[in-house]
Amino acid sequence: MGPRTRRFIAMLGVLAFLTFWIWGAIALRGVLPPGQLIDFVVYAVAGIGWGVPLYPLFKWAERPRD
Repeated sequence: MGPRTRRFIAMLGVLAFLTFWIWGAIALRGVLPPGQLIDFVVYAVAGIGWGVPLYPLFKWAERPRD
């Protein structure tokens, strides 16, 4: 599989993952009690943490041709 194809597949994977990641962060925030500190913690973790699960996908997309 060529690098352009892998990058395209990775792009679709990132878009799908981020859709569910954002939905999950908003849903999690909805079940927690209200508060500015809780807002900050939930959205900070969600904003920083999205890259960790996607790291293997990024590595796969940038791999040299098989």
